[in-house]
Amino acid sequence: MRFEVLGPVRAWREDHELDLGFPQQRAVFALLLAHTGRPVPVSGILDVLWAERPPASAPNVVRRYVGALRRLLEPELPSRAPGGRLLRRPGGYLLEADPDEVDLLRFRELTREGKRAAATGRPETAARRFTRALEEWRGPVAMGIPPSVREHVQFTAVERELLQTARLAADAALLCGLAEHVLPALRRATALDPLDEPLHARLILSLAACGLQAEALTAYEDVRRRLSTELGIAPGAELAAAHTRVLRQEVGRLRAGPTVDLGRDLPVVRVATARGTSSPAPVGGPADLPPDPAAFAGRGAELEWLTAHTGPAAEGAEPPPAVLIGGMAGVGKTTLALHWAHRAAHRFPDGRLHVPLRGSDPQTPAVPPEEALRGMLAALGVPTARMPAGPAALTGLYRTLLAGRRVLVVLDDAAGTEQLLPLLPAAPGCLALVTSRRALPGLIASGARPLRLEPPSAEDARAALAELVGAGRPAADPRAAAEIVTRCGRLPLALAAVAARAAAHRDLPLAAVADHLRASRGSLDAFSVPGTADVRTAFLGSYRLLPAESARLFRLLPRHTGFDLTPAEAAALAGLPVRRARLLLAELADAHLLTEHTPGRYTLHGLLRVFAAERAAQEDVPEGR
Repeated sequence: MRFEVLGPVRAWREDHELDLGFPQQRAVFALLLAHTGRPVPVSGILDVLWAERPPASAPNVVRRYVGALRRLLEPELPSRAPGGRLLRRPGGYLLEADPDEVDLLRFRELTREGKRAAATGRPETAARRFTRALEEWRGPVAMGIPPSVREHVQFTAVERELLQTARLAADAALLCGLAEHVLPALRRATALDPLDEPLHARLILSLAACGLQAEALTAYEDVRRRLSTELGIAPGAELAAAHTRVLRQEVGRLRAGPTVDLGRDLPVVRVATARGTSSPAPVGGPADLPPDPAAFAGRGAELEWLTAHTGPAAEGAEPPPAVLIGGMAGVGKTTLALHWAHRAAHRFPDGRLHVPLRGSDPQTPAVPPEEALRGMLAALGVPTARMPAGPAALTGLYRTLLAGRRVLVVLDDAAGTEQLLPLLPAAPGCLALVTSRRALPGLIASGARPLRLEPPSAEDARAALAELVGAGRPAADPRAAAEIVTRCGRLPLALAAVAARAAAHRDLPLAAVADHLRASRGSLDAFSVPGTADVRTAFLGSYRLLPAESARLFRLLPRHTGFDLTPAEAAALAGLPVRRARLLLAELADAHLLTEHTPGRYTLHGLLRVFAAERAAQEDVPEGR
């Protein structure tokens, strides 16, 4: 048999197409297809078919639909026999099908293969797998069912999978010069979501990479006009950067530029490394990393993960070219990266580079790739006069210098994939350790392995507090220490701010510190200490990067008082269509300003909720609500 849901909902037995019945019955079949091999509860089916309160007869209606579908799929089945296709399960139903029978399952498997290829540094294979996956997409998901049902999160979540794979396909294709292969899918994706700026940025870059510069500029102008007309906003940073690159004709293969012949006149220097003084080599060595954070506690699982995932795999595969440590502001990404870098220094005997990229610094713009490359080349001993012009040539020289060596490059606080790609070392044995507040799916597509950093456990947070204020004080008042950890939301930056205040007044009991936090509830003032940590400033660095519409939704979130938030609830808050609210929530989650703890349900960290309320009080005109 053959089943399709990535377009019109259809089914075949050999060459004969089956009539799936009325639209609601088709909707039941489409829902089962979207969950092939997994049971779908009857309550879930009722929720999809009837957005409002279902009628009393609804369970019987669903039972009749399922019976009709079972007879359609297995016409030879005796009455009341369980069959082998549409199975009854406790509280629901399950559709059984082989992976090669369902277009959605083929799409997901090819996408997984593409991600595995990207994770092992094979962008060309990744691009081809992603492109094959997107060939399964034949039109709007689940066509032929009622439009109100198609808007349900069960089906729009599939559309999000398609759009995400389109982004990954574009990133991988641009890396290896196969942009023409992904153009059809990118055109379809941007038509599905005409306001998705990251998708349009990739379409524009891909058009330019295929030599279609005029069409790329037209595409930019179309989306710019649409954003202005429909949302009243200007293009964001990523879309504007893509436009600038096309204007400057900087688009092409995003691999390293041409390799550079170093010649014989590069300075021969000796570098301080983990093994002492290196042998002479035509390359300078980087300065040591910033000091290992003094008050480091916990994070045992994350440290083990970094060690395990940056070494050769059990099958002998090459380690990844990069690891991305992502997470919300103040969660300790840089601290973890530096601590692990010091622990793993012996694995990189040819030196370590540390590059602050200022991707979320609210005071200064992000470091351009060319400036970062020149800084790294200077650290590697290349005189300024010998540095070539242009980012491609600088990248080529940088990667040539690292060839055959084992160097760790810590790229701290990255703004985005475009900033990072020229800075990644290409040589086996080198590793880029990236920290960022963005999800950076393009970097993942290029082979990086992601590590999402969450606030530490309560136990680890108490240990960190003890390191910061002295072990004796939390031990003397464990209840106050526990309250401090809770009111800080276990966020390391907030704990550091509170600890700095407590350390400055060593005679102040922790109970008094806890009292101060309790009295400051609803404000971030207690987490701001001049000259040290400032939680508000850290959050502002993430917030200022948001497009205007996403920032507005973020400011509205404190009005929602439930534990978590759905796209429908966000749409009601912001006065937006559910589809648009869903995309904005995904954008906030990518910026680590929200957490999608289960598909389609989002939570907001307590301190981010306070920050959002502060921004709303400063920026929004009261609406009388």
